[in-house]
Amino acid sequence: MTRINERARSRSAARLAAAQALYQQEMENTPIAVLLDEFHQHRLGATIEDVEYAAAEVSFFDDLVKGVDARRAEIDAAISERLASGWTLERLDRPMRQILRVGTYELIARPDVPTATVISEYVDVADAFYARREKGFVNGLLDAVARAVRG
Repeated sequence: MTRINERARSRSAARLAAAQALYQQEMENTPIAVLLDEFHQHRLGATIEDVEYAAAEVSFFDDLVKGVDARRAEIDAAISERLASGWTLERLDRPMRQILRVGTYELIARPDVPTATVISEYVDVADAFYARREKGFVNGLLDAVARAVRG
């Protein structure tokens, strides 16, 4: 496997892990430092209950989790502005909220990552949790955010 493919795979793993970590944080109100340590020590690249977690780019994972935490109000506003009339962020289920938050953070704060890559990656993350309809929702919402924040 080429070095570029390895990096892409480790970033994909970091994105999925970040969505999982933020979900856990919302469910248990775990402090971010504790959460990061737990993922570093026990999840990233580990095998748990016969499920092998891919090695993730740790610095990228940390940036995603810390960035969403630090900029949550800005991120939530960007998402909320693009939800259909009558919908609120709180009405979305927890995994979906985290996927959209991490994707929105990456669009806002990581101009080094191409827009198409960000959207495609979070549609793939959504695929781990949802069926086709929800993947289309992630695609559409992140595309709208990208147009607003990246032009």
